[in-house]
Amino acid sequence: MVKVLLAAFFCFVPLLLLAQNDSSSVKYRPIDTLEKRDLIDIAGSIFHFKPRPISPSEKKKVYFSFLPITTNGAGAGTALITSTTAGFYLGDKRTTYLSSINFTPYFNFKGRYGLPISSNFWLKDNSYNIKGDTRVLEYPQYTWGLGGGQPSDNKLLVDYVYVRFYQSVLKRITSYFFAGIGYNLDYYIDIESDDTQKTLSQFTGYKFGTQANQNSFSSGPSINLLYDTRNNSINPLPGWYGNVIYRYSATALGSNDNWQSLYVDVRKYLSLSQSGPKNMLAFWTYYWTSLSSGTPYFNLPSIGRDPYQRSGRGIQQSQYRGESLIYLETEYRCDITDNGLFGFVAFANINSASQQTSRQFTYWNPAGGAGLRIKFNKKSDTNIGIDYGLSKNYSAILLNLGETF
Repeated sequence: MVKVLLAAFFCFVPLLLLAQNDSSSVKYRPIDTLEKRDLIDIAGSIFHFKPRPISPSEKKKVYFSFLPITTNGAGAGTALITSTTAGFYLGDKRTTYLSSINFTPYFNFKGRYGLPISSNFWLKDNSYNIKGDTRVLEYPQYTWGLGGGQPSDNKLLVDYVYVRFYQSVLKRITSYFFAGIGYNLDYYIDIESDDTQKTLSQFTGYKFGTQANQNSFSSGPSINLLYDTRNNSINPLPGWYGNVIYRYSATALGSNDNWQSLYVDVRKYLSLSQSGPKNMLAFWTYYWTSLSSGTPYFNLPSIGRDPYQRSGRGIQQSQYRGESLIYLETEYRCDITDNGLFGFVAFANINSASQQTSRQFTYWNPAGGAGLRIKFNKKSDTNIGIDYGLSKNYSAILLNLGETF
């Protein structure tokens, strides 16, 4: 426990030091759309229509972006996914961050479906930050057990219905520092494996949340700390981001077991030029750990299952899972055209999941890749991201609205 708290402290120290230098007045950078181009402009020039002029009083205009795609899921065939992102301001752009809602439903003709919706609201003058994450999903997914060093073909296909409800409310304490509480609910229903000779419990050697014919339910409060100097989470400008989430799931609130976890997330965005096209580096690291026994298997730290489900590009989701997980990623971002319509990224990441018996970080798993960026909506600075990531024995093309982190 002492080592965990020390790791969380040292990850967050740079943010706390910066917070001491903040002035009491809040100064944010509005999104620059001067001389910029996006796909909406291109469509307007092709079909000869002009956007309706926006009056200064329309402060809450919503900027939509959408992306219809298809993907192949594990054992589920081809699924149709439609990702829609809405960005809007709930206050003056000069003093309020961009709020956003993301809705990414998917379905296929084999009974697989997903209805995830996430929201990130910044109230006037950033007085409060309200976050939500609600999901109802049914889909099969492979699991490789706990720890690293597992052969890529040593996997088990599991299927379940998943219901998530996360909600948090944070109050601004200083210019960029927020603190608050939340509530987290996870419900895994009808967990089944495709191997009639081997249960999830037998395959993983882990007893919590893996028993046959038993659902996994977790419910409880969280304590949340946030430090954020970015005015736009969809496409962050240079700045800092830090997030600490302590979670406690209690049997008194319906959980199968009492358990605790800690998630510490730190990001830095560094501009390499003072003006002109985007030319920057982005760094991301997080440490995620279970602080007690009783954590259900699917709630253990796992690559690609972080709160934003964006980590581990080039690695199969959930391939590495343990009672603790460390993750680091670096990305270079650059505009190809001066008007911001096209850009590219190059990225590399590495992670390690703790071993089941020793909780040591023995195996490190690297991945990397590159991607194209196409500006969909310059008002919210939303890009279409097309990335190719690869690691040992695996590669994939990923499409997203907005930057990965």
